[in-house]
Amino acid sequence: MNAKHVPQVYVDKAGVMRWNDSHKEAPFYGVNYTLPFAHAYRVIDYFNIDHKAAIDRDVYHISRLGVNAYRIHIWDVEVSDNEGNLINNHHMELLDYLIAQLQERGIYTLITAQTNFGNGYPERNIQTNGFAYLYDKCDIHSNPKAIKAQSKYLNDLVSHVNPYTGKAYKEDPYIVGFEINNEPCHSGTEDDVKSYINQMLSSINATGNTKPIFYNVSHNQYVVAAYYDTPIHGTTYQWYPLGLVGGQTRRGNFLPYIDAYHIPFSHVKGFDTKAKLIYEYDPADNLATYLFPATARTFRKAGFQWVTQFTYDPIDMAYGNTEYQTHYLNLAYTPGKAIGMKIAAEVAQQVKRGQDYGVYPADTLFGDFRVSHNEDLSELNSTTKYFYSNSTSTQPKSANKLVAVAGCGESPLVKYEGTGAYFIDQLDKGVWRLEVMPDAVVVNDPFAKPSLDKEVVRIVNGKWDMILNLPDLGSQFTVSGINKDNHRNTTSIDGTIPTLEPGVYILQSVKSKSKQLWTADKKWNHILLGEYVAPTPSVSTNYAIAHTAATMAEKDEPLFVEATIVGPQMPDSVWIFTDKVSFWNTHNPSYKMNRVKGYTYRAEIPINELQGDNFKYNIIVANDAKMQTFPGNNDMNTLSLGYAQGVIGNPLDWNYTHTSFWTTPLCVAQTPILLFTAANPNDRMDTYCLPKWENVVQQIDATDPMQLPVYKVRFDNNNAENLFVLRKFVGDVVNARHQKTQNAQSLYMRLTSIPTNMNVGFITTNGITYLSNQYIVTNDDCMGVLIEIPLHTLQQTRTALVPYAYPDFLSQWFETKDEVAFNHSDIEFFELNTDSPEININTIWLD
Repeated sequence: MNAKHVPQVYVDKAGVMRWNDSHKEAPFYGVNYTLPFAHAYRVIDYFNIDHKAAIDRDVYHISRLGVNAYRIHIWDVEVSDNEGNLINNHHMELLDYLIAQLQERGIYTLITAQTNFGNGYPERNIQTNGFAYLYDKCDIHSNPKAIKAQSKYLNDLVSHVNPYTGKAYKEDPYIVGFEINNEPCHSGTEDDVKSYINQMLSSINATGNTKPIFYNVSHNQYVVAAYYDTPIHGTTYQWYPLGLVGGQTRRGNFLPYIDAYHIPFSHVKGFDTKAKLIYEYDPADNLATYLFPATARTFRKAGFQWVTQFTYDPIDMAYGNTEYQTHYLNLAYTPGKAIGMKIAAEVAQQVKRGQDYGVYPADTLFGDFRVSHNEDLSELNSTTKYFYSNSTSTQPKSANKLVAVAGCGESPLVKYEGTGAYFIDQLDKGVWRLEVMPDAVVVNDPFAKPSLDKEVVRIVNGKWDMILNLPDLGSQFTVSGINKDNHRNTTSIDGTIPTLEPGVYILQSVKSKSKQLWTADKKWNHILLGEYVAPTPSVSTNYAIAHTAATMAEKDEPLFVEATIVGPQMPDSVWIFTDKVSFWNTHNPSYKMNRVKGYTYRAEIPINELQGDNFKYNIIVANDAKMQTFPGNNDMNTLSLGYAQGVIGNPLDWNYTHTSFWTTPLCVAQTPILLFTAANPNDRMDTYCLPKWENVVQQIDATDPMQLPVYKVRFDNNNAENLFVLRKFVGDVVNARHQKTQNAQSLYMRLTSIPTNMNVGFITTNGITYLSNQYIVTNDDCMGVLIEIPLHTLQQTRTALVPYAYPDFLSQWFETKDEVAFNHSDIEFFELNTDSPEININTIWLD
């Protein structure tokens, strides 16, 4: 595109980013992506992969998500010397190349000039001659020598000429503007901060720059007024509504967490004259597909015009999610989440700035969009576009007018067992481009401690039938492979493409009158028709299983065991062996697991097998006379996360020595529903303190044989307003005892003493909290205090938004305006809150 035809962005007097040709609002939505720097750069080196080729692959996928924004915080330690001179090295060359490639796809860039921290994470820092390594981050904005180096660096960077575009950054219309630094750490007064910012502005403007300049205002709240008393054009914020680095996949309904973004300093003089940008955000530590669109809606309500998620994982290293353990986004490896990102990009363009759809749950339907926690689903359903992040039964509004379909799973338009994303785009009347990604199957918790030696998502080139129900295409159409080495040419059978493999295909109705030639090198929008990028399928010769044993099963009902199983090919058979099998037995109880759909297998364990206190079992995968048994002794650290890698062999081998099983406790229907017991040394609760964190110690005290074990929680207590919160996910327990849950009348707790001002109850799958402070002491003896909380006393109340969000000025509470009736079967979390810093619990149950 000729640069003279590319509009540029300016900020008007009301703090609105606008295009300089039409003067219309300029909304942006996209991603951060860091391959030119730090860990990502090094890993590509470790794998001996060409960095530019890796960038090409990722830029193509990023463009398929429909985004128009890219933000990078430059690791200044990798591109500067100790005096602040910009070094034109390989890192800068790759950044220049990346910016140019993004421009070819119509994607704009925001440059954050400096990070002022090391380049190591998650590895150790690699020392360079960069100026930032000479100073502490909280000193670098006030030390005169450091300020001088930054001034020189900013001047060089803004003036830097990109050899791939032929333009200096300050002149490139695809560069929206510059953020001075990433998450500054100020330690001086308001005057010191203003002086620093003004010096940086002077350095940038001395180059002749006319682009907007932005500054972070979500840090250093004590000097917030100073930010607005400078001539910066806009302000930048972040949002991590679920905290960071949880260490495992978080569970729960997080829609209340992303329902509002209230800025408490919006009254500060000058606030309304500055543009508002989100430089980073991510509902971290989960693979949920419904969160991105809801977050984009909230950002637009709050008036943000630039939103970039942190961060998009390079495809060549996404198998291990090592770049940032707490974040995970890649079209190939997190397909549902990526389609959610594509829907969010549409939200950013369609929802007007400041538009208010109310308070959750009312705002789960907004415009052409819908989000659902229970279905793990986000949707765009407009006259021309139909996108869904997970299987949906929602009928398209106008199937005969659609020009674009994108999804994961199945819908009224697409029947498909594969787990990868797909895109179906109309090229002409009766002609469509179908792009199918390979299957992605989670085999380890992506948010646990990472390693390049650990695969968290396995890629499989599945071959599944795809049945299309597109009125414009009809039930008879030709199917022509168009990407490299894809030579398939066939005809559909009643709308079915049999054994479809990943790739790109031109689908043409037998009734189509289109005369165009749809060749691989033909340009369409910002891509070539034959472009296709996918990871190399996993080379592992072993199987992996995702499975969690039921937390409890009733003996008078069959037990259904379900698992996701993936390997080098579909298994010949899958079996469940109980702990009663033996090499020496003539009869060994076993139950075949049948494939239900995709990679999901299920078996029914009959009632007569459910004897004793526990049902213990292995899953055996058989293929080509090779047996693999799950779990193995090596899996004990990952079973609680729901994953197993297994061992070669099976329990009927004479030399099989593993003693690991999945275990489901058994009970009769009348048994109370156990939610927590200190008798289980692995039973723990999440602990929080509001409004600010206090140190906490948790331990199980089982030292006195005359006393029941006690779970002891001890918080420091340095604030008279402290509220201490204990939470535990119990949704799995409740679901396992559905009928008993429905009939439950009371919640029971055995404590050593009753905490003061205690409230106890549940959070439901709706994300709504119900608590009670009414209880009956039914027993008080040497074994502790037994209290009963009748469930009818639970009252809907506000929900504590923990773990803590960043930035920390956001509200810690959510309260819906709707009255939502408490439903026993919707219980997801147990909660206890109190102003007592000491809580001692023995047992919690429903009955």
